Amino acid sequence: QVQLAESGGALVQAGDSLRLSCAASGSTINTYNVGWFRQAPGKEREFVAGITRSGGSTPYADSVKGRFTISRDNAKNSVYLQMNSLKAEDTAVYYCAASISVGAIYYSPSEYNYWGQGTQVTVSS
Repeated sequence: QVQLAESGGALVQAGDSLRLSCAASGSTINTYNVGWFRQAPGKEREFVAGITRSGGSTPYADSVKGRFTISRDNAKNSVYLQMNSLKAEDTAVYYCAASISVGAIYYSPSEYNYWGQGTQVTVSS
């Protein structure tokens, strides 16, 4: 069973960049597909980006495509989310999640088995 811990959230201004980290313990993260999700107040949790075990597939939500990049460093047992050109609407708690499912990245939170505690990203305009 893997434990996940996010870090890197902060209060930034529109146009700034942030890199979120998701550190795994208890298991090697390269045995899971990993997704980043976010949840803004009063809204449902939504898919942001995902990366397969091999790193060969990295789908993104349309709202972040071209601005966010997901990557993994298996040597550090971590997955990252580089966020550039941040907008006020990116404000949310960001979660990383691991899925034991094989194959393609799933967009539904229900397909993920393990979750971190979340990290707050606030973008002021």
